Formats: sequence, structure tokens, C-alpha cells
Amino acid sequence: MPKKIQSSALLREETGYVMQLQNFSVNDGEGIRTTIFLCGCPLHCIWCCNPENMAYRDKAHKMTLQEVEAVVSRQALFFRRCDGGITFSGGEATIQQGFLRSMTERFYDKGYKLSIETCGYFNFEQVRDILEKMDLIFFDLKLMDDRLHQSFTGVSNQIIKENLKKVGQLGIPLVVRIPVIVGVNAFENNIHATCSFLQKYVPEAKLEFLPYHKLGMDKYEKLGMPTPDEQYESIRKEDIAVSGFSFAARMTTPSEELLSAFSDIARAYHIDTISFR
Repeated sequence: MPKKIQSSALLREETGYVMQLQNFSVNDGEGIRTTIFLCGCPLHCIWCCNPENMAYRDKAHKMTLQEVEAVVSRQALFFRRCDGGITFSGGEATIQQGFLRSMTERFYDKGYKLSIETCGYFNFEQVRDILEKMDLIFFDLKLMDDRLHQSFTGVSNQIIKENLKKVGQLGIPLVVRIPVIVGVNAFENNIHATCSFLQKYVPEAKLEFLPYHKLGMDKYEKLGMPTPDEQYESIRKEDIAVSGFSFAARMTTPSEELLSAFSDIARAYHIDTISFR
């Protein structure tokens, strides 16, 4: 188990499990950034492009705070010149709460701009102090219908929706991200329900539509796991009955025309759309 730092009541750990440190990232916040992909996730989205995250207690992924800091410090010049910083991602960064807290505090004290990408499935009060140090929060909202959400991700979306309301009250810039997947959530009822929820509870949030892609799909075969298409077909056979939803032959990438139509729906709810693609 990671060695804990005992300096306060809040959990801190000086070692954690890191899938990747990606320098020169430009899709996870403003400017040039280092994205720290932490291992582990409480969701099991069938379209996940990083299935190796589901089993992460591997010595090859273990890093100390000092090792991470050594990599990040070499990028500090780019952060300052290009208004960049650090983005915590995953998997789900909050699942390693102690290690995330230690990194957040260290880099916050150094004056780096911090962002986090989260699926929203966490105990809010346990990570509030971490979120409050962020300059930007990316929050996934995959599906509004709870039955569909459970089928495609393995968990209910009730905690996620409640956490989104709470995050919206922190006063930190917030981008809600929808991974748009034809055959899963790319239907108008879902987009209308999402925009209605945002308009009511987090009206200041911006919305980003992320088109589904199949990068990393070969990992499933290498890991001996059912492919996303195989998982989709298995769920499809269960014949989920949800208003406004119908299965496709398989999950596919949305067209630019469909994404544009969804942006029009968002604007009708007075929600600004944004893209870091």
C-alpha cells in the first residue's frame, strides 16, 4: 500500500499509481499542459479507451510525489510562457484521493494552474478541498437516464448529478463534457434533458461535445476483455426500453452535422458550447 503522510486529518499519500504523464497536452485545458493520468476508475464505461485502468495495482505504474514533481518541473517554463499548467485525469483522479491531494497541494503552492477531469462519481465532502484548488473543472455527464447510465457504465448517475450541482456552487470555471456516442447517448431527448438540467442547476457551466472514437480498442483483445462492440451487443440483447432511445447496429462516431445540431439545442437553453479539440 502507498505510504501515507500523517501531517493532517485529511488523507494524503506520497505514492500513487500513474498510467501516463503526458507533456505538451493541449486538449485538457488552456495553454500547454502536463496531463497526469491516474490509474483506477469506479465506472466501467463500455466505450472506454483505457481499459487497462480497471486493474491498476501494478508496480510498473507506481510513482512517488517526488518523481512526478521532477517530470512536471521540467515543463514549468512552458506553463508560464503559454498560460498552461497541470491537468489531473484518469481513469478517475479522485479514486486516489490521498495521492491526488498531495500533488494538488504541492503544485498549488508552486503557483501552477490546475485543472481536473472527473466522471463525478465521488464523495463530494471528501474531495471538496482538492476541487477548491482547481482553476478549471471538466465534469463528464454521459447520460441523463439512470437506467441507461447503469447499463452502459455500471453505476447509477444519481451521485454524479448531485455532485455536479455541488461543484457548480464552488464558483470555479466548469466545463461539462458529453462523450457523444451514436447508439448510446446521441439522441435529442438526452441532449434536451442534459441542457435542461444544466440550465436549472449550473447555468454558468460551458458544454463540450466530445465525439466518440475507437482509439485504443485493440487493448481489449490484448487484455482478454470483451470488446466495446461485443459489450454493446450484449446490452442490446437485453432490450432496454427508454423513451426516445433505440439501439444502433453498433456504437459509432457522430457526424459534424449532428454535433452542430446538438450545439444549436444547447444555445436554445442559453448554454455556451466550447471545444478543446
